[in-house]
Amino acid sequence: MEDEVDRLVAAWRRERPDLDVEPLEVLSRVSRLARHLDRARRIAFSEVGLEPWEFDVLTALRRAGAPYQLSPGALLTQTLVTSGTMTNRIDRLAKKDLVERLPDPSDRRGVLVRLTAAGRDKADRSLAGLLIQERAILAELSREQRGELAGLLRRLTGPFDNIPG
Repeated sequence: MEDEVDRLVAAWRRERPDLDVEPLEVLSRVSRLARHLDRARRIAFSEVGLEPWEFDVLTALRRAGAPYQLSPGALLTQTLVTSGTMTNRIDRLAKKDLVERLPDPSDRRGVLVRLTAAGRDKADRSLAGLLIQERAILAELSREQRGELAGLLRRLTGPFDNIPG
């Protein structure tokens, strides 16, 4: 079964036989899959009125477990954005009553960001919708193949997850 990446790779091999274009066979497919996943995420999140960045923040808080709160610094680490961006995101989510800021009892100068009941509901519903979309994307693979693919992708992404800053 030939796909668009096979045609792309064949064209480059014909036009640039001096280059080893083998990485395209894997990474062009990963890139294409990322676009499909992004589209699926947007569909799932729009069904509950969320943007992808909102999902990222709300679900980081939801994964923290009761009482569903984290420091802004912990949210930065989990969502890979700058402190200025995170402040803006927290402000916007607070205006929608999806999160609230509370004083940090262990640091008089600090705050904690806590998920509200409405935020928890949106996080839970959007995750359920996302999983439906993701299962559809993975439907062609057996459980064993999904496990194998997850392991291979973990090997590729692991070094990036451990880069400071």
